[in-house]
Amino acid sequence: MKTLDMIALTLLIVGGLNWLLVGLLEFDLVAMIAGGSTTILAKAIYIIVGICAIYCLKFFPMISNRVEN
Repeated sequence: MKTLDMIALTLLIVGGLNWLLVGLLEFDLVAMIAGGSTTILAKAIYIIVGICAIYCLKFFPMISNRVEN
């Protein structure tokens, strides 16, 4: 599971950085790499990053346990 956790967290960070670029510079790196934001590849990347975000919700209890200890 540690490998899956690292992959999910890495993709979530990449997705967050993409949103930073969109917000600051109106530049969508995923769309540029995939050939447009409506291509199947871009949509697949967006979906995978979204799934990673949902998966990473499991880290909240781990973080709150560290803060309490």
